[in-house]
Amino acid sequence: MADPITGKVTTLLIGILCIFGISQFFQKLLVSRIPDASLRYRARKVLQIGSLVLCSILGISIFSERMTELTVAFGLAGAGITIALQEIIISFAGWFDITFGGTYRVGDRVRIGDVRGDVIDIDLMKTTLMELGDWVNGDLYNGKIVRVSNSMVLKSPVYHYSSDYPFLWDEIVIPIRYGSNLKQARQIMNDAAWAVSENYIIEAQKTWDKVVKKYMIEDANLEPIISLTADENWVRFTIRYITDYKQRRSTKDKIFSIILDNINENNSDVKMASAAFEITAFPELTLHNS
Repeated sequence: MADPITGKVTTLLIGILCIFGISQFFQKLLVSRIPDASLRYRARKVLQIGSLVLCSILGISIFSERMTELTVAFGLAGAGITIALQEIIISFAGWFDITFGGTYRVGDRVRIGDVRGDVIDIDLMKTTLMELGDWVNGDLYNGKIVRVSNSMVLKSPVYHYSSDYPFLWDEIVIPIRYGSNLKQARQIMNDAAWAVSENYIIEAQKTWDKVVKKYMIEDANLEPIISLTADENWVRFTIRYITDYKQRRSTKDKIFSIILDNINENNSDVKMASAAFEITAFPELTLHNS
């Protein structure tokens, strides 16, 4: 071709098509046959990022002879591009932090800003979450897939549910009537909390020991704790216990079920309190014939 620039651009385009063609070939031929979903996802990402790197290297090598002439132009354009593409640049920096800083990875449960969910994909610009909560109570999917800019990890806190310590402390508050057997009530709740959370305590303790060695943090009591407070209406028992981050709702259901069964079936001395009014006496009424 007469114009060397046109020839180089054509060569670059052909090279890019070849690189991405080979990448797609390997994805369909090899990656799709990997049985493990996590490994398959990572292999696909490596091919995609590798293709971008090869395209960049190809472009630099093709235009390297004219790089000196283009340096001034690139410098002037760089300032304008930086301002115009500020969000994209920050998102790429966020991706770099996520990938190499270990902020989170695919499969983790996180909250980024106001969005809470499980990470199902991470690309250069956005993180894709399967959202939890919103109109659905508890830690359950609501069916929405949310894409969050990677720049958010540099602008707001990232709450991690499953990284170093995949366990949570949760609480249940149960109101008990005045006049009930409080010692018996405490024993019922303690037995229920132990029966359900005992399976988690051993593994939680092993994981917590690793956390204590890694971070400057005090040791914690992982056993169930029952505390009592009282007001003008009733006595409140608060049950604090450990559970797996994915089992918070089911653990609460099991503890509630055991407590209510014991109170309703075997313990007439323990009564649940409620906000309903109970009339205990009637005023005397006198009727007069007019």
